[in-house]
Amino acid sequence: MPIYIATCFFLGIIFSLFPYDYPLLWSTAPTPPSHYDYLEAHLRFLHSSPPLIPRILHIVIAVGLLGLMMKLYKPTESNMLFDGASLVLYMCGITVYIANIVKGLRIVTEGDYGASAAADAAAAAAAAAASGESEDDVGSVQQVLGREDSMKVLAASNTILALVLIGVLVLQAGQWYADRKSQQEAELIRKKEEESAEKDRTDKDTSPKTARQSSSSAASKKKQ
Repeated sequence: MPIYIATCFFLGIIFSLFPYDYPLLWSTAPTPPSHYDYLEAHLRFLHSSPPLIPRILHIVIAVGLLGLMMKLYKPTESNMLFDGASLVLYMCGITVYIANIVKGLRIVTEGDYGASAAADAAAAAAAAAASGESEDDVGSVQQVLGREDSMKVLAASNTILALVLIGVLVLQAGQWYADRKSQQEAELIRKKEEESAEKDRTDKDTSPKTARQSSSSAASKKKQ
């Protein structure tokens, strides 16, 4: 149950961001510049939310992780297969959240989108060219994403996270279905065994009666 709660909670958050992400990734029409302004204001508002909001978010993350860990305590074959794969996907989702989403929110809040890093790299390359050094001596110039590309990376990260969480739900549903089928098969086998045992007891009870009836009929024939 904690796994379903945490996963559906995060999917709800991602779905609330879908109206902002859709024009960036899925719409064929050109994205208007005003949409980037709306998205940037929204992301800054999210990142500057009170500390209670990210604490609740991290508590829900911990609840889902704890639920998977509890299911893997003394695991069965089904737990190792489904819950192990769910834990891997859940950790992938946490990695995407930390590496892409949190970092992207910080970049949007700062507003420079790597401009300072690009200026430093360009200055280092110019100094290296002036002194006659090769680019390998000072390091290659890092590729810096602009405002639109940074927001597209955030939108793509939300989509990846949504697919990962849906994968967790599919695995948990598959485990429920497999356990349900195994219980039904075990119940069917148990009923067949009970019916077979009941039939054997009935045969044992009727065999002495048949023997007594046959012996009494034979004795009556001899008397006649």
